[in-house]
Amino acid sequence: MKKQFWIDSALATIFIFCIMWVIFNVTQFKIFDAFDPIGEALDDMDITDIAFSNLREDPLPDTNIVVVNIGYLSRAQLAHEISIINKYDPKIVGVDVFFDGLKADTLGDVLLSRVLGEVDSLVLVSELLQTAQLAMEHPGDEHFDSLHISHEIFNSNAHYGFSNLFTDAETQEDFKTCRAFPPQRKVRKEREESFAVKIAQLYSPQKASKFLKRDNSLEVINYRGNIIDPFTTTDYPNRFYALDVEDVLNEKFEPGLIKDKIVLLGYMGEDFFDTSWDDKFFTPLNKKYAGKANPDMYGVVVHANIISMILNEDYVNQLNDKKGLGIVLAILICFVNVVLFSYIYYRLPDWYDGITKTIQLLEIAFILFVSVILFSVYSFKLNLVITLAAIALAGDALEVYYGVVKNIFNKEKRKQLFTIKRKAV
Repeated sequence: MKKQFWIDSALATIFIFCIMWVIFNVTQFKIFDAFDPIGEALDDMDITDIAFSNLREDPLPDTNIVVVNIGYLSRAQLAHEISIINKYDPKIVGVDVFFDGLKADTLGDVLLSRVLGEVDSLVLVSELLQTAQLAMEHPGDEHFDSLHISHEIFNSNAHYGFSNLFTDAETQEDFKTCRAFPPQRKVRKEREESFAVKIAQLYSPQKASKFLKRDNSLEVINYRGNIIDPFTTTDYPNRFYALDVEDVLNEKFEPGLIKDKIVLLGYMGEDFFDTSWDDKFFTPLNKKYAGKANPDMYGVVVHANIISMILNEDYVNQLNDKKGLGIVLAILICFVNVVLFSYIYYRLPDWYDGITKTIQLLEIAFILFVSVILFSVYSFKLNLVITLAAIALAGDALEVYYGVVKNIFNKEKRKQLFTIKRKAV
């Protein structure tokens, strides 16, 4: 009997994981979306967002990075803005905008090309491109065919880093929640660094090298703050130093704000009071971490957060999925639950539902609590989605296993079931 008990526990654990696999694959077709408005609202939420929004101690402002708005400046006007910044001796200038082709305003192109050539350390953005054929051969975001870069007249003095920030959004208007970024990607056989990593490499090669040695395909962004936020979309006091278009063109800033600093230029609306959604993301700093209404951070500020994380060596560590530790932990916890629930099933059948549901709720609450605390205190992220799913299914799935699956393979039980059906007829 003891031997059969352990065999049943093992088989029931396998059965639970089979159910999880079926549920996951069925939900990929989104056939239940019309019946799940709550799920729609919570779909873009992560439990660690609570830590960012409410529990973490506020990091000190990063004075090494200044974010500058380019608004809707023409190329000639942008050349003027960059020339003003450049005369105050920044250490690195990063420009988060593409210069595709040449404009009818040839003078603007010439001015911009000349000014960019005068920057001592310039980083422009590139974009990873993937053909449909490659996407079919290698699904996902690991393999790319080529890079989209600015026109060649702007490239003479530039380093490049790709600006891709992978989200689940299919269009610009969709919800774009940005929690992680790819430090490197392979384009054909060449390794390319992201925009933020390239800037960090130029600013501090040792710290960038240490970061890249982590060798993570995706890195969770340890957000440190936003820019000025007149609409309070973020409930976070820390801010990056930021200059609006008119602040730069009228030189309304202290020279020390720019000298020897990383200056990032990018689109942040017509001005800081613009409510534009262009190149804007939802982040864990959003004041509404569930059912969000308005995105809270421009792409260039996301890059600023990544650079700050690398230079401060303030990474988010995760359970090492490369070694399958998350799956192993899920199997072990599920098996322990199955053993415990099986004991209750046989010894306390009248109490089974009440006791197992209580245990499940306590376990899930405990894991979520530990996950939030570990993230807020130690910047360690537990990826225990599979474990939580296994716990949630264990009680009911075990009843199905003992009441249906196991009986199907028992000749007497099958005979009893068919006998009852014939009597009913």
